[in-house]
Amino acid sequence: MAPKRPRDVNALAKSIVGEAVGDLQTRGTQNPDKDPAAVELGRRGGLKGGRARAAKLSAARRSAIARKAAQTRWSGGKKV
Repeated sequence: MAPKRPRDVNALAKSIVGEAVGDLQTRGTQNPDKDPAAVELGRRGGLKGGRARAAKLSAARRSAIARKAAQTRWSGGKKV
């Protein structure tokens, strides 16, 4: 998936010129201070998380969570 282009006109112009001249630096490059193995391990856990949580919830609890989310979404305000 291609990275999103910046909304700021100057940043957009810079990214277009960078692509045109073959500049390989892009936004969101990986942080060299982070251990790649740890990053991958965290990503794997994150990919499993929602599915594993949903499997543990009862159907009634999932329904209650979805109902609260829909009410919050359509009420126009954030409720806790």
